[in-house]
Amino acid sequence: MRGFEFNQILEMKQKRHTPEEIVRLLRESETSGLSQEKFCQQKQISVPTLHRWRKKYGLMDEADAKRLKALEKENAELKKMYAEAMLGNKILKEALEKKL
Repeated sequence: MRGFEFNQILEMKQKRHTPEEIVRLLRESETSGLSQEKFCQQKQISVPTLHRWRKKYGLMDEADAKRLKALEKENAELKKMYAEAMLGNKILKEALEKKL
């Protein structure tokens, strides 16, 4: 891997932040008085990540962010249930067509 040591690769692993952590970091970035670049460097995140978070979590508080995450999870489960139901419906229609 072109001069990378195994430890360096492990350090590059992406860290997932909870919505509550993201909102906390956004509020801290607004009140820190540091430039975006300095703040991001200090918190070990990229500037584009900070902008993406602002776009998604901009004016939310921690409770709103937590609720958003719960709703996204519920929505994913509902989509999966719908897809399974449609697949079952399609199988039943094909079975009926074969009998007729």
